Amino acid sequence: MSQAKVDRYKQEKANRRQNMRKEKMKQALRRVVVGVLGLALIGWLGYSAYNVYETNKPKQTAEVDYTAITDYQTNLSTAAEE
Repeated sequence: MSQAKVDRYKQEKANRRQNMRKEKMKQALRRVVVGVLGLALIGWLGYSAYNVYETNKPKQTAEVDYTAITDYQTNLSTAAEE
């Protein structure tokens, strides 16, 4: 081996612990990021599915009969004219 290779190997060996620690931290960070993105994706899919379910549910409607109010208003207007 050439002297440059020997020096590089010694330098690598001296920093092996730090390099391993850095690699482990990078791997842990990747796992956390992938986990958070996975949870966000699952949450978004769940929310979308729930929203589709709610929009497809039949809505209750109520009809209001305004004839009594209309009659009252016409009675008031005719009484005011008299």
